[in-house]
Amino acid sequence: MEISSIGRPRNVGWIRAAALLYGDWGTSKAYVIGLGLAVAGFAALPHLLAVCALTALVGFNYIWICKHFPTGGGVYSSAGIHSRRLAMIGGLLLLADFIVTASLSCLDAFHYLGFAQAEAKKWAITAIFLIGLMNFFGPKHTGSIAVWFGLPTVLTVLALIGAGLPHLAQFHAQVPKGGVAENWVAFVGMILALSGVEAAASNTGVMRLDPSATPENPTVHGTSKRAIVVVMAEVVIGTGLLSVTAMCLPADATHHQADLLRYMADIFVGRWFGHVVGIVFALLLLSAVNTAVTGMVSLIYVMARDGELPHPFTQLNGFGVPWVPLIMATVLPVIVLNAEDSVEGLSHLYAIGVIGAIAINIGSTAFARTVDLALHERVVMKVTLIALTAVWLTIAITKLPALIFVTIVVGLGLVVREFTQRRQAAAPAPAVAPAQEPAAHLASAEPARLVFLGQFILVAARGWTPGLQFALEETRLRKAHLLVLYIREVAVTIDMGANWQNDPYARALFTRLERESQAMNVNKLYSISDSPADTIIDIAATFGVDTVVLGGSRRAALVNLLKGNVVTRVAANLPESMHLIVVG
Repeated sequence: MEISSIGRPRNVGWIRAAALLYGDWGTSKAYVIGLGLAVAGFAALPHLLAVCALTALVGFNYIWICKHFPTGGGVYSSAGIHSRRLAMIGGLLLLADFIVTASLSCLDAFHYLGFAQAEAKKWAITAIFLIGLMNFFGPKHTGSIAVWFGLPTVLTVLALIGAGLPHLAQFHAQVPKGGVAENWVAFVGMILALSGVEAAASNTGVMRLDPSATPENPTVHGTSKRAIVVVMAEVVIGTGLLSVTAMCLPADATHHQADLLRYMADIFVGRWFGHVVGIVFALLLLSAVNTAVTGMVSLIYVMARDGELPHPFTQLNGFGVPWVPLIMATVLPVIVLNAEDSVEGLSHLYAIGVIGAIAINIGSTAFARTVDLALHERVVMKVTLIALTAVWLTIAITKLPALIFVTIVVGLGLVVREFTQRRQAAAPAPAVAPAQEPAAHLASAEPARLVFLGQFILVAARGWTPGLQFALEETRLRKAHLLVLYIREVAVTIDMGANWQNDPYARALFTRLERESQAMNVNKLYSISDSPADTIIDIAATFGVDTVVLGGSRRAALVNLLKGNVVTRVAANLPESMHLIVVG
């Protein structure tokens, strides 16, 4: 049986990649400056500028990581070069970061909306559950949503900086007191501006290829570099300038660590602008919560798919969402928020996870002999690794709750991994799957008489549907060439290889299709995708089909609202030279 596996379409351009990256990375300024004032008062400016410098350094490291890992360069992938255990530790540290990102961002969102501590905590817990419920239907393409949240935030930041410039006459920054060790600890306590950079590396597998690249030799250096540089410039320059204008605020600013930018707007412009800033940053922070939840679901699912976690974690609901990871991604941030409900306390838990994950990613890349790094790239990465290791050790030594938290997450994860692998070792070995035909072989699989003559049909089917039956009948009558595409919808944000042998529904369909399509020109295609519409459009364009056959949508109005209608999206984006037939 000739069945070819098709990867996910690379439909994320640099703008959408930047928007996704900004949705997490860009939120850091909402609490890092306020935390700096709370930790060091008006002597915090040198520390905050040092945080900006370290953020830029890490950003350059990730430009190189994305260049050398075009199919996914997150910590879980890069650490896997050296050892599966190291990859698991890196993944668990990233999981700890996601958990606290959801807790901290959601709590701070309601502080920016003006809620007091107790009310902000209650609303944050409610919002996390609601976001988890919305993700039950699977995440829609969040790049466009992130753009809509990101653009108002950038404009608001620019307006806030402009409003602060006339107040530079009140600049009253102080010289840091104490010794090197004391100021180093204060600097470490403000490092919150690094988390989102992992999103760029993790999503290189779905980024648009560079013009000179091919699917066989992919490169996304241009796409990823533009996305990282744009967001990094906004984060570094914006945070730096806001830190300077924060030194012009009254002494009471040190008590506004949870909503400093809103307080800054109140002082520099007026309460009406404070409300605007509060709403804009609250929406961006809630978007970061959604990003963290989907990131947790993806990470847990991929680790389970790789055999590091129990197989039930890979079970999907009817919308392609791994439901056990979704429950975990919703409950774990709530547990953390109940255990620690202050911005400062959560910031320590947040930093130890993200610094550990980034350090492992950079270190794994720097010491990987299989990665063709330039000499200056390797040297800078090793220097960055030393700096991040010092930061991580400082947090572990000075913030005992943070060390306990990350030890629990990593320890429990490794215990579950050991249990899973022992069960797998005791289970009987699976049958060896037949070799797959490469997708590129489809075009030459048939004799020359089947060269495209306007009779090349693509049908997307999730079972023995009326649409598939119609396409088979048309293929018989017209002696056409039929491509049957089965898409397993998996609503995760990390790319993964497609393997039809592990999908019982696909096996059942292709087995029946083999019987029903004897002596016909039929090829079977299998894909795992978080966006069936984009996959259909991509494959139709790749193989230059004449007609696309789809079944009518049976989804309820709420699902179509949350996820979009596949038929509508295909119809809106299919090339004009192709016909679309909807059956049912």
